[in-house]
Amino acid sequence: MRYVSLGEVPAKRHSQVWRDNGARRLLVEEVLGYEGFSGNESILYHLGSPCRIDQIGEFRTLDRDAWLPDAHVHRLADTGPIEPAGDPLSGRRALMFNGDIEVSICKPVEPMAGFYRNGEGDEVIYVHRGRGTVHTVFGSVEYRERDYVVIPRGTTHRWEPSDDEQYWLCFHTPGEIETPSRYRNRYGQLLEHAPYSQRDFHPPSELETFEEQGEYELTVRVRGGLQTYLLDRHPFDVVGWDGYVYPYTFNALDFEPRAGRFHLPPPTHQTFQGPNFVICTFAPRMLDWDETSVPLPYHHSNIQSEEVMFYAEGNYAARKGVNIGSITLHPSGLPHGPQPGAVEKALGAKHTNELAVMWDTFRPLEMTAVWREHDNPAYAYSWNEDKTLTPSLDEEEGASVVTGPSA
Repeated sequence: MRYVSLGEVPAKRHSQVWRDNGARRLLVEEVLGYEGFSGNESILYHLGSPCRIDQIGEFRTLDRDAWLPDAHVHRLADTGPIEPAGDPLSGRRALMFNGDIEVSICKPVEPMAGFYRNGEGDEVIYVHRGRGTVHTVFGSVEYRERDYVVIPRGTTHRWEPSDDEQYWLCFHTPGEIETPSRYRNRYGQLLEHAPYSQRDFHPPSELETFEEQGEYELTVRVRGGLQTYLLDRHPFDVVGWDGYVYPYTFNALDFEPRAGRFHLPPPTHQTFQGPNFVICTFAPRMLDWDETSVPLPYHHSNIQSEEVMFYAEGNYAARKGVNIGSITLHPSGLPHGPQPGAVEKALGAKHTNELAVMWDTFRPLEMTAVWREHDNPAYAYSWNEDKTLTPSLDEEEGASVVTGPSA
């Protein structure tokens, strides 16, 4: 990311910075960075120590409630029926995970009373529905529909939705969220052939500095759980900061899609990279223009990866029976591609209005009980031309099962 400075920053690092606001005091410098002292970093200047706590609260282990399916097949789940609940943190319901990534759906309906910090990973929130503000120690970040909100680890923040409907796709990774290496030059600047520029990334717009005493609850994600603390000072006491680590937004419609004479592969749509996974944006775009081209993805086998797609808007021509808000999982070891009749129907198409978020992982994903509740097993048979399968609910087991073909 580019260098950003906000608020009062001294001319030299690690130098004395005094503030006279009734009582002369020395500001507290905090270096927040990656890879020890070798990665990107920002330096923040606090009115008080960021280490200060008043009380240590409880530690609660995060239980993802894993579900082990009895069959290895392509899967479909509609997240639309997931009921809104909780606040921007407690409302997150994990769908899938592995050692590199965790994906949740969140539809918060309650205000966030305290503050949150992910102490063991970066987060990306794709805002499917809603708008509002993320208040952070770096300043406020406005968000809107179709925004990716990227929050680096160690960032104390609080979500403040302004719309009644909020519907988010949440990514957590113990690694680092970055723009793809191939989009950057050796200095870190985005190259001319990248599908976006630095102008499309929006850092905090206004620094919020509070010098207040009181009771402020802070929840920190660490060691696979949530640790709570009670602070006696407002955590947003930063008077200035600068560096390369900070929260920002990027809107999916600012992604500049590529097109070719013939179909281009999924890496063309890559937006972010993480350890052993990528996040891609399939934005509205022109399609392949050769008169003999096939405008839909060709069949391919995910020999070493899991391919997952969240359908955000439009009409995704390669898939039938997929609603907005649905997620498909095409696991490793199985070929997948357009369903019967889709290719023929798409021939001659010049553009697509689809918007989708895809993540490919290079280690197997585990599913959760939340996915199990919304799993549609009929999807595994959707490449069969001669039958349509309807899922029903096995009342005893509480799992979706296929009852049989219909004409």
